Amino acid sequence: MIESISSAGVAFLLIFLAEFGDKSQLVCMTLAARHRPWPVLMGAVLAFAVLNLLAVSFGAAVAHWLPEHWIALAVALLFGFFGIQSLRMEDDEEEAVANPLSARGLFITAFMMIFMAEFGDKTQLAVAGLGTTSFPVAVWIGATLALVATSALGVVAGRTLLQRLPVLWLHRGGGVLFLLMAVFALYQGLSGFFSLA
Repeated sequence: MIESISSAGVAFLLIFLAEFGDKSQLVCMTLAARHRPWPVLMGAVLAFAVLNLLAVSFGAAVAHWLPEHWIALAVALLFGFFGIQSLRMEDDEEEAVANPLSARGLFITAFMMIFMAEFGDKTQLAVAGLGTTSFPVAVWIGATLALVATSALGVVAGRTLLQRLPVLWLHRGGGVLFLLMAVFALYQGLSGFFSLA
């Protein structure tokens, strides 16, 4: 039980920091600025729930077929790459968001925009990686709650928060957290190799 809560907490923190100020949150901000916020939020929630379910299912399936130390090394490389990428991000690299199409079908519009923007994104790959080494259901819950939280912040108060707290700091915090997770996964992977020797 404690390990499940810990896995959910790690997934929440990692994904929240990685996704705050990212394109999906900016999509939510843009749509909610012009339309009713609830359909935007519900579309985003459903998109993230489906994406995270796909990611942890893939991660859990891979975990059954590959030795644990190989998975840990792959996760270490993945998280290391994302950590370095987040630390290298500059202020002028924030992605622009397209204007929303129309108010009609806003739920479907929000769902499709978020789903397409996040499919194969670093956060989905991170969720898949966490799903290989932790409890998949706990990772799904933590990651989905994190993405719901960032979407809600984008819908309700995103612009105010972004004016007071630079997005660059959040990306740097996410980068450090990715690197810490990479070091931990590398330790697990190398421990598996040495135990085989």
